[in-house]
Amino acid sequence: MFAEAAHSLADTTNQGFLLISIALSGREPTPGRPFGHGQERFLWTFMAAVGMFLAGAVFAIGWGLYELLVPPGGETEFLIPFVVLGLSFLAEGTSWMRALRQTRSEAADAGMPVIAYARTSRDPNVKMVLFEDTAALAGIALAAAGLGTQALTGAELWDPVASVLIGVLLVAVAVWMARDAKHLLIGSSARPEERQKLEEAIEGFDEVREVEELLTMILGPKALLVAARVDLEDGIDAGQVERLSNEIDSRLQEVVPDVTEVFLDPTPGRPGLGGR
Repeated sequence: MFAEAAHSLADTTNQGFLLISIALSGREPTPGRPFGHGQERFLWTFMAAVGMFLAGAVFAIGWGLYELLVPPGGETEFLIPFVVLGLSFLAEGTSWMRALRQTRSEAADAGMPVIAYARTSRDPNVKMVLFEDTAALAGIALAAAGLGTQALTGAELWDPVASVLIGVLLVAVAVWMARDAKHLLIGSSARPEERQKLEEAIEGFDEVREVEELLTMILGPKALLVAARVDLEDGIDAGQVERLSNEIDSRLQEVVPDVTEVFLDPTPGRPGLGGR
């Protein structure tokens, strides 16, 4: 029960971090942050993962190991813990269902399976709420199993074992979240299928001979920077280049709606460069 209390505290703290990140990331760009503050979302997600790791590794696992080494003794009350776990399961289950419905809707709009969308989405809210609620339901099940086994067998071993397993679950989710947030925070590129769409869209213009280099960087959950070095057909004047640049900008935002910044460099072809 203490392990689940730590789990709930970590979840509540993480939701607070999400609210803070949404407020901070919505600020207007400044000269010091010309591309906006979208990466605040990834920073606070990483901090939430650190908090969850501490709750699991330090408290849940630590408390469980302590009780394994130093059994508390005495009688254990089972009715109240089961009632609390039942109420927790209803609350977490309701939240999980709402998160799943929203994720399914967004996945359908993106034309992707739910699991694939949840794993590749750049919105940390989708990942944190859905996977945290899933971990919370699993944690409640582990706590109930530990208490139930102890009640049936009378062995005090099972309650601390359940605490350790809950801690391991928290650590696993925290490491996964931190790893995902790290890639987004340090400047990950667009997904491979998005990069392919962007390159094909640019090369779809008659004036473009070839895309020599394509660079992308995630600026936020719904913000993507695109920089492309393109080899144009000979004989194009400045006016045509300006018109073409505007058309390419609009076309890229059509094929990948998250594109917010486009930089084009018309340059002669150079061998050895590939799209990234």
